[in-house]
Order: sequence, then C-alpha cells, then structure tokens
Amino acid sequence: MPFYHRLGNLPAKRHVQFRQPDGSLYREQVMGTKGFSGIQSILYHIHPPTQVREARFLRDWTVPLEEEGANRHRHFLTFEAPKGKDPIEGRVHWLVNEDVAIATANPTETMPYFFRNSDGDEILFVHEGEGVLETIFGDLPYRPGDYLVIPVGTTYRLNMKSEQTRLLVIETTGEITPPRRYQNEVGQLMEHSPYCERDIRVPKKLQTHEEKGTFEIRVKARNRLHAYLYDFHPFDVVGWDGYLYPWAFNIEDFEPITGSIHQPPPVHQTFAGPNFVVCSFVPRMYDYHPLAIPAPYYHSNVNSDEVLYYVKGNFMSRKGINEGSITLHPSGIPHGPHPGKMEASIGKTRTEELAVMVDTFRPLRVTKAALSYEVAEYMASWLPEETEG
Repeated sequence: MPFYHRLGNLPAKRHVQFRQPDGSLYREQVMGTKGFSGIQSILYHIHPPTQVREARFLRDWTVPLEEEGANRHRHFLTFEAPKGKDPIEGRVHWLVNEDVAIATANPTETMPYFFRNSDGDEILFVHEGEGVLETIFGDLPYRPGDYLVIPVGTTYRLNMKSEQTRLLVIETTGEITPPRRYQNEVGQLMEHSPYCERDIRVPKKLQTHEEKGTFEIRVKARNRLHAYLYDFHPFDVVGWDGYLYPWAFNIEDFEPITGSIHQPPPVHQTFAGPNFVVCSFVPRMYDYHPLAIPAPYYHSNVNSDEVLYYVKGNFMSRKGINEGSITLHPSGIPHGPHPGKMEASIGKTRTEELAVMVDTFRPLRVTKAALSYEVAEYMASWLPEETEG
C-alpha cells in the first residue's frame, strides 16, 4: 500500500536493542518482498518466530483440471456447490492458471488453526457475512462487499460472526496493488482515481497474545500445504510498522467512472496483480449521449480471458445469470450482450448491478470440480431463441 502505518510499541530506531520487562530482547522480524527491495514491515515478537516444534506435510494444493475441449464460453453456478468446512479447507477452485486461482467458499466451521499463504497475495471478497480478519498485524473487521487484501506471508485466521459466510477467493503468485495509472510518483492515489486512501481500512487494534500451548499454523508454500506447531500463540507481536499489512476496501466505496458513451472495462479496474486485473461493476448512471447504447458492444478478448462473478442486481447485458454465477469468456472468440439486451438497454438511465471481474493475460483452465456445476447450454445462449439449444 502507498502509505506508512504503525501499531503498538516500537524502539526509536530499527535494528537496535528493544527489551521486554524482564530484560530479555524482543525478537525483531523484517517481513518484506522482492528481496529487500519491495515493501516491508518490521515486527517485534515476544518469542523467536523460528521456534517450530514440529513440521508436517499435509497435502498438495494443486487441483485436478478438465480435459480441454473446444474453446467456448462457460457458466458455473457456485451457489450449488456444497457448503461446509472452514474458510481454507472449504475452498472450491473453479479456474486456475500460472498466475491466479479463483475459488469460492461457503464455510460452516471455524478455523482451529492459523493460515499463511507464502506463494503470493490473496484477496477475499466478502459476498455474505460479517466477522474479523485476525492477523499478526492486528484485527480487521469485515462486512459484505469488502475486498480483504492479504499480503504474502501474513498469518491470519477468519473469525466469522454470521451464520452465513460466502467468499470469492483470488489466490495469486505475486503482489496485489492499486492500478499504477491512479498513483503519482510516490504512490499516492490521485484525484482521478475511483477510490482514495480514505476508503481504505487498515488494522487499528493490535492483539498481543502471550499464552503458551500448542498452536498450529498451516502454510501454503510451493503450491503445497504444510503444518507447523508452535509452543506459543503466533500473534505475540507487541508492535510493528511499515508498508506491508492487510487492508480492506469495500466495493460500495468504488466511485464509477461514466461518460456520454459506453466506457471500456478498464474504467472499472480496482486492483492489479501479476498478469491479471480485478474490476468492480457497481451501481451507476448510464451513458448520457442522446444516441447512446448503454449495453457493451461486442468485443474480442484477443489477449485475455474474462471472468465475471455476479454478486447481486440485474446484470444488464446477460440473461440466465444468477447470484453467485461465474462466467468465463476466453480469448479467441468474441462475446457481448445476449440477444435483445442491447436494444433493451436504450433509454435506460441507471443500473444496479454488482459484480467482480477478473481479466487474466494468460489462459485459464477449468477445474474438474467446476464441471458438476456448469450450465452446459451457455455457449448456445447467444443463438436466436427459436434455434437455441
């Protein structure tokens, strides 16, 4: 993130003696990216974070993929996937490539362990539910519509406060940032950005735990899941400062960019990742040119795959789409409004749609798990009704 933050107690300078009440040293940990040339934070622990009592391999993180057939548009009903397990083990992966994996979770169980993704940043989009993202950097309360951006290497646990929790999960192999074109040379979000630093929520309450016992951290590393057992609580940090920490941004705070004629998808961009972008489609006024066609024009994704996750509302260019639907429009074939949607949009002044889009610049693969919830006739949904199917 482009701004400095600090919580708890810190020494006056980096890398100097910082002592506990009993005279022993607090254990300084530099947590950074890109080999000390990226953003970083410095944390001060009661115990050395290297004191691991036991390490175990749990499982591969890779997911089985379908046998590839004809390149075609796809539609998956994520709400039909079974609910259950916790926010990590309950993830159902739908689409993956070398840069990003797209999953959903409808967990019913709490996390009896802590989790850390050491392969890349994560975004948890909260479709439904409230709670607290508990992290080594402090607590971050969440609500529906929140993007929870969790940096690589962050130890966390999701404390769910609602009976129903639904998450869209974006797992990456790199860093999530605001779009570069919305930042000045020092990283500040500029006036034409659709959101600013005031919209970003950061941890405000640092919970320092001193209890002893047996605590498990599960770590995704090298696309495998490992378990590490500690004799002390992992949230034993008394203070930290820096630029690396989890943060939240609510989709309702995204200010849409509109024009007299239809604006292209990049105006909806919210985040940038390694070889992909994340966009937010939010309620907004339609185009105001007297001859405007609010529905998007047909377009070809020559160099990218387009994924849409539908949150709520009536998506004006599609039919047969449900809340929680995921559509994949791959590179190589054009896509656009369903029959009749372009004409029906003329004269409309506003849309109430809410959706998250992920555009990838390398092809996505469909998982075998997704096939059980696919709308098989989706590719034919652009045919005239009398010949559809």
